[in-house]
Amino acid sequence: MSPKTVKIRHKCVACYKMFNRRQHLVEHMKISHHSLHQPRCGVCFKHCKSFESVREHLNAPDHLFKGDCKTTFTERGCTLCLQLFDDATALADHKNKCHLSPPLPLVNPTRTPGVNTRLKAVAIDCEMVGGGDDGSIDLCASICLVDEDEHVIFSTHVQPQLPVTDYRHKVTGLTEEDLKNGMRLQDVREKVLAILCGGHNDGAGRLLLVGHDLKHDMKCLKLQYPSHLLRDTAKYVPLMKTNLVSQSLKYLTKSYLGYKIQCGKHEPYEDCVSAMRLYKRMRDQEHGKEEKEGDGLNSWKQSDLEKMKPEELYHNSTSGYRCWCLDRR
Repeated sequence: MSPKTVKIRHKCVACYKMFNRRQHLVEHMKISHHSLHQPRCGVCFKHCKSFESVREHLNAPDHLFKGDCKTTFTERGCTLCLQLFDDATALADHKNKCHLSPPLPLVNPTRTPGVNTRLKAVAIDCEMVGGGDDGSIDLCASICLVDEDEHVIFSTHVQPQLPVTDYRHKVTGLTEEDLKNGMRLQDVREKVLAILCGGHNDGAGRLLLVGHDLKHDMKCLKLQYPSHLLRDTAKYVPLMKTNLVSQSLKYLTKSYLGYKIQCGKHEPYEDCVSAMRLYKRMRDQEHGKEEKEGDGLNSWKQSDLEKMKPEELYHNSTSGYRCWCLDRR
């Protein structure tokens, strides 16, 4: 009787999936875009698509994963940023900094100070009222911009361009009286562009624009801005659901910053600050090294990839999105 043939399996060194054939591992690596910039478990270092995937992994019973990730993280892990610490004392010290308090309400809602030339990023949020017969047309009614230090750069009510048929008062808290003396939309747009262009009138964007579902805000402002300067917390892959669907700003703020927002009416300042805090929390992550330029594994010949060891495949792989930690350069 011939001896049993030993079946060789190929393991992904990032997410630990097993494959019967080397070419299947290569295809997996090409579409997974594993890199040091991906969210990963602080215990076993398993790479995941998003932080939500990491949370699911950490909540899985240890016997299902054949490890002790859940037990270890429960003892020494931060449930907000998902970092792991050496002991309970270090974790407690960290939680005091990681768990944030909601921003205080604005006392003076209208400010238009001069542009700070040292700005690198600003956050924006708009509140809409409804126009049209059924109130379904979004009309910009208020706007707020804050800097990285949560100082208000610009905040004002806006005169709607169409008759308002639904003030959406339960959400916006706005009335006809609030909008009577608002700025014209064209003047608001020009003011926003002047801020984003660093005080220059050349139309060239210079600042990063942070927000949640920015497409919505930009549409109501009739504003165009370079996509490479947008930092959208609704579209940033690590902050999305496991199936890569956007999370609400309310959920992200509670899950990653530790406080509740939008409990009653929506405050543009509160939403602005929350989006900026989320951006800074993602930006300030340490990933060890800068990522290689280029198209990663897709720039290699298939035959060359199939000769690589799993560790080499990972080393040459690049992220499928631009990590915000690179904004610190």
